[in-house]
Amino acid sequence: MANLHFHYGTMGCSKSAQLIINAYNQNKNGNKTEIIKPKIDNRFSENMVNSRIGISAPARIMDNLSQWMPAPDTKMVLIDEIQFFSPSDIDHLVHIADISTVIIMCYGLMIDSNECIFPASRRLIEVGAKLHRMESTCQIQGCMHLATHHLRYDSDGHVVRAGAQIAVGDSIYKSVCRKHFNMLYHDKNKQR
Repeated sequence: MANLHFHYGTMGCSKSAQLIINAYNQNKNGNKTEIIKPKIDNRFSENMVNSRIGISAPARIMDNLSQWMPAPDTKMVLIDEIQFFSPSDIDHLVHIADISTVIIMCYGLMIDSNECIFPASRRLIEVGAKLHRMESTCQIQGCMHLATHHLRYDSDGHVVRAGAQIAVGDSIYKSVCRKHFNMLYHDKNKQR
């Protein structure tokens, strides 16, 4: 088994739920896990990984991973919202993966709402992390295509096309297929 993994998908595809389930199963089998999430992710709580389906698990909150090392008896590290860390944090994870038998499972987004890849996600690809695409369907009513993109909306319901790459929160986002992203982002159709 590869020891550096990247589970990626759009918002709402159960990334956090799968992380929590994975940690539960590993701990049940006697394999100690550590769960980490970035400090910037405070949507639901500061010290928990929470899934929209109602399950949660305690997590260690970190600004960066540069000085962190897993405990000696840890078998698996699960990191939520990996896109909010930096490329140098990914390099540190690679170092840990290369010098130990700890399995590192990263969960997060590949691209932002402007079709730009997050730097940490790019770095995971560059360093050869094993990629696992997590799938869900478009959130436009009636569409059953694969969700591949995110649309960000302002408080008036208009698509946001510029600004900071990171805007924490999920009430202003929709996960959509490529067709609906292109229609709505490029304002070819006013459907929401």
